[in-house]
Amino acid sequence: MIRIIVDSGSDLLPEVANRYSIQVLPLLANVDGVEYRDGIDLGRGGFYELLEETGAFPKTSQVSPHAFAEAFKEARASGDEVIAITLSSVLSGTYQSAKLAQAMVGEEGVYVVDSLSASYAIAMIAKYACALRDEGLSAKQIVAEIERFKGRVKLVAVLDTLEYLQRGGRLPKAAARLGEAAKLKPVVVITEEGEVGLSTAVLGRKRALDTLLKKVAKYSFDDSFPAIPIYSYGTKMCEKMEGELADAGMSLSDRHQIGFVIGSHIGPGAYGIVFVESE
Repeated sequence: MIRIIVDSGSDLLPEVANRYSIQVLPLLANVDGVEYRDGIDLGRGGFYELLEETGAFPKTSQVSPHAFAEAFKEARASGDEVIAITLSSVLSGTYQSAKLAQAMVGEEGVYVVDSLSASYAIAMIAKYACALRDEGLSAKQIVAEIERFKGRVKLVAVLDTLEYLQRGGRLPKAAARLGEAAKLKPVVVITEEGEVGLSTAVLGRKRALDTLLKKVAKYSFDDSFPAIPIYSYGTKMCEKMEGELADAGMSLSDRHQIGFVIGSHIGPGAYGIVFVESE
């Protein structure tokens, strides 16, 4: 048996993880001095409400090497091989934690993959790994396939505020203040290097949506992987995006809410789309 493990930076819902037999290890978020396990201690909607109520900026923590090591040892003791797919190493130390754990328990039968991505892009990669597992591929073959596949998984999003990028150190304070005053909305992507890249910032929500749609339209889509609409808190703009993308012929799955850890860096009001580019 091959066990697929992800961290909660994948935003994979428990019911989906159970359906695919994927193990999810939680990252941590500290809000106003209280620590929460991502996806366990507080519902996603409740998390964004907490941000708005407290005005606090969450501090996030990676999955520890110990947590990975325990999961790896339990899997190996059961006779399973392990493929761990982590949040981008550029965005979190979780990949390094998994590699340390791999060294602690021994590398035989334990594979660690840096997704170079975030949120439901990781979930897309993990579900593809499960499909390959069900087809009977070996762990080594699956790792080789998802290393090729992961670069085709794209994430494009609009943020409603520059505040969280600035507070997370991804934007200078002066630039964020000017942008907020001008009501600029950032359009971001996950780059091939695994970073959150600021593609552009445009005036107002309508232009931001138009910019996202134009950016997405430059790609050819692999319809065997329905695209995933994502949002942090508030669905109005996400619904508008879905309507436009559906009219353009994109096959869409259900809408999914972004979890604690990614939400901590983008804030309420964000929305976007995860899709697979054709080969």
